[in-house]
Amino acid sequence: IIREITPKDNAQIAVIIRETLIEFDMNKAGTAFSDPAVESIHKAYSGNDSVYFVVEEDGKILGGAGISQLDNFEEKVCELQKMYFSPLTRGRGIGTLMIEECLKAAKDLGYLQCYLETIPEMKAAQKLSKKQGFNYLDKPMGDTGHHACPVWMLKTL
Repeated sequence: IIREITPKDNAQIAVIIRETLIEFDMNKAGTAFSDPAVESIHKAYSGNDSVYFVVEEDGKILGGAGISQLDNFEEKVCELQKMYFSPLTRGRGIGTLMIEECLKAAKDLGYLQCYLETIPEMKAAQKLSKKQGFNYLDKPMGDTGHHACPVWMLKTL
């Protein structure tokens, strides 16, 4: 089940985000690991220009992803954010479904483009993003505060 996050999901998704970052040796400043919003994802995405989805199976949260206006950027560009999944979820097509849900929400909210940042080690995430129409950029957009994520991609919606 893919659905919008609720306050009771905060703790489970925070664990998934942090465990994934540890898995990729990215538990450091400049990544979502040090982002205070991770502890209260529901609140962070409660604005009119953002949404966060979780994937649930048998009552357990297995991952999530969200979109929000790209920080410090004036044009109507959202950022695909905090897309992390439990290892149990990977390879099952759930990432594709989650990106599609986020991009649909982005269009519904009037965004013209969707931006994302990631790390070189997350090859599967990059492959999935390319398949969904994201293209690599030579430099970052906006100011996300994630200076440890040197891979930037953009999709026109």
